[in-house]
Amino acid sequence: RLDRTLNRHGIDIAYTLADLLDPPQQGRWRCRVLYDAEGAAAEYHPYVQRRVTMLRAVIDNGIDYEDKTTERSALEALYAQRGDADDVLIVQNGLITDTTVANVACLIGGCWLTPARPLLEGTARARLLAEGKLREADITLTMAMAAEKIAVMNALSGFVEVAGGILPATI
Repeated sequence: RLDRTLNRHGIDIAYTLADLLDPPQQGRWRCRVLYDAEGAAAEYHPYVQRRVTMLRAVIDNGIDYEDKTTERSALEALYAQRGDADDVLIVQNGLITDTTVANVACLIGGCWLTPARPLLEGTARARLLAEGKLREADITLTMAMAAEKIAVMNALSGFVEVAGGILPATI
């Protein structure tokens, strides 16, 4: 993802993650790699898994988060709309995309499907697609709300089913 982002922005430089990373030896940590054309550095923050038992659908047809960046104000504004849910399920142009911190998957017809057009192509999602455990599909909010199960996934939390499902969007 690092190389893909640099290439997409016309930055002709290569960083070797192994040279940047020196994680603490004890505990569980979230690593944040900050980089641009001038340099790169890694930060470590204690990892606290966010419990997700319920998602609130929110509609935002203009949000763009193709690159994982430190600029998250649009995502934070959506997260603020979660009400009594743990996070939001972002709906863009009639299709579900992601939550504010994870990709999603829906069990539909016995098959785990993940949005074909997520806001961010996460690493856990990419791995599960490569392993054949997920298939890409266009998933409407109606399909997601009727799904047998819904799950969230990211590199740190893994694949976690959302027990409470999806609350409809508030308008």
